[in-house]
Amino acid sequence: MEIAFSPVRPEADTLVFAVPKGGFDALPLSAASVLVGGAAAARFTGEAGSSFESFVDEGGKVLRVVLVGTGAGGDVDFERAGAALTARLATSGAVHAAVEFVGAPGGEQAARLAFGALLRGWRIDTYRTRQAEKAKPTLKQVTLVSSDAGAAWERQAAVAAGVAFTRELVAEPANVLYPESFVERCRHLEELGVRITVLDKAAMAELGMGALLGVAQGSMREPRLLAMEWDGTDSAGTGGVIEKPLVFVGKGVTFDTGGISLKPGAGMEDMKWDMGGAGAVAGAIKALAGRKAKARVVGICGLVENMPDGNAQRPGDIVTSMSGQTIEVLNTDAEGRLVLCDVITWAQKTYAPEIIIDLATLTGAMIISLGNEYAGIFANDDGLADDLIAAGKAAGDPLWRFPLGDAYNKLIDSPIADMKNIGPRYGGSITAAQFIKRFVEEGVKWAHLDIAGMVWADKPGATWDKGATGYGVRLLDRYVADKIEK
Repeated sequence: MEIAFSPVRPEADTLVFAVPKGGFDALPLSAASVLVGGAAAARFTGEAGSSFESFVDEGGKVLRVVLVGTGAGGDVDFERAGAALTARLATSGAVHAAVEFVGAPGGEQAARLAFGALLRGWRIDTYRTRQAEKAKPTLKQVTLVSSDAGAAWERQAAVAAGVAFTRELVAEPANVLYPESFVERCRHLEELGVRITVLDKAAMAELGMGALLGVAQGSMREPRLLAMEWDGTDSAGTGGVIEKPLVFVGKGVTFDTGGISLKPGAGMEDMKWDMGGAGAVAGAIKALAGRKAKARVVGICGLVENMPDGNAQRPGDIVTSMSGQTIEVLNTDAEGRLVLCDVITWAQKTYAPEIIIDLATLTGAMIISLGNEYAGIFANDDGLADDLIAAGKAAGDPLWRFPLGDAYNKLIDSPIADMKNIGPRYGGSITAAQFIKRFVEEGVKWAHLDIAGMVWADKPGATWDKGATGYGVRLLDRYVADKIEK
């Protein structure tokens, strides 16, 4: 779907009016009274994300007219209005929708509405060979009547591209997307100025990444560590001061059977999205590079497949991490933390960051705790936690904070190694975070985002359809914009 802007209303087969709550008075149609009457009968009041559709006779021509509510006029309200537009028109037969605003919103609001429309329009039809005619998308273009959305739209379009990339990665099946092909999918980021570094199995073995490699050893797919560096500062120029980068780390288990601790068969197909953290990191880097963010950010993905072949890691095995700490692997399905601990160690030794933010579909316990409404956040620094929560609220990727503490930390002590990879049955998300915390060096600010309930949706949401949501991209982009860019 193409997004365009025009200072005047173009010829289109569908007219859309973005209406604030209670703001019907200024509809620029001769049939406005009829339209308003129908909207009132349907109880449409302009609430954010609501919509009403009708057909009117305008100058002897029958027009499809859609009203979408912009509510109180906040950024998220306009995004929801754009999403409502697409949700209603995507397969309706409408081809070109022209959007006018009731009232006088600025270019930022127009860009936000376009952003929501574009997000809700994403879908993956790659593998469909047959589809009912009524199910095929028809909406090809949305033109917004606005003359000052240029700079705002450039930014929003870049973020939308990042979200779409994350959704693409998360939605792909595991026979198509695996560690090596994940890396290749990210190669196009080099065209945006992103520097890519890849470590193969041999390189990781030389570095002593026994925890990550232990997870991968049951699969015929070799693991990869992927680092994507975006530098929008002047640190690469002559006389520039090289700043420590902000580091994102993503769990990239491209398929998770659970290994020898095999998951139940029902629902295992969903485990293609166990790389949602890595997907969010890749999408965030694309968004930041696409909008030329004035920040130095590195996204690092630990990419493995967790399979149960004859060479697979066994419950009870002890592995040595890159940090030198030893781990008793009691459950091979608690594999994400084994990947993250080595990637975080490598990130600290390579980039010496002041801040690390990791994202992972880490625990089913998080879904039990928060359902599909929030991701969990754990942090060793209150300021970092507060900043991320604020960014998530503003961007529409909400977070809820969980505790850390010595009492939880003791639960993962092992009698024969430095630690075990699981604690007792209860508090599983917390003990998983405590495990990762053991690999964060003194003085490094760290936040762990457990996004298990957020990367995939079984029902449509405000700006996504069923399937991959793209969670995390907007959150990370907003955090960089608010706290890192200068």
